[in-house]
Amino acid sequence: MSLQSIKPATKPEASVYLPYYQGKKRNALPYAIGLYKQGNIEGERAIEGTDSIPFLATWNVSMLPADLTRCRMQFDGDSELTYEITMATFEFVDFLIAVVVTMNQNKTPDFDQSFYRRLLRMGDSG
Repeated sequence: MSLQSIKPATKPEASVYLPYYQGKKRNALPYAIGLYKQGNIEGERAIEGTDSIPFLATWNVSMLPADLTRCRMQFDGDSELTYEITMATFEFVDFLIAVVVTMNQNKTPDFDQSFYRRLLRMGDSG
């Protein structure tokens, strides 16, 4: 998947989310919302010192920022390696902004470290 394959959100769609983000995040927001509307992404989790692990992330789509989004991640096509997380849509779109930034650098889609910490319920959030 490439950034060019994502249909960016319209200005009215993006404007609903603007109060939640500052600065450079706003530049990636239309693409993050466009990705969100697709309801899934395939990517690879980079693991230091070993091969990357492919994943498929799927989620329900609700365009209201305060609604809940449930994301399901399956790693390596293995049902035993499936995790779910529920959060406010604006929080999930924030994580998708990081994915879009990664894709904009011509890298394989991946979530950032803070998403995985939350997904795996590590640290104090989750």
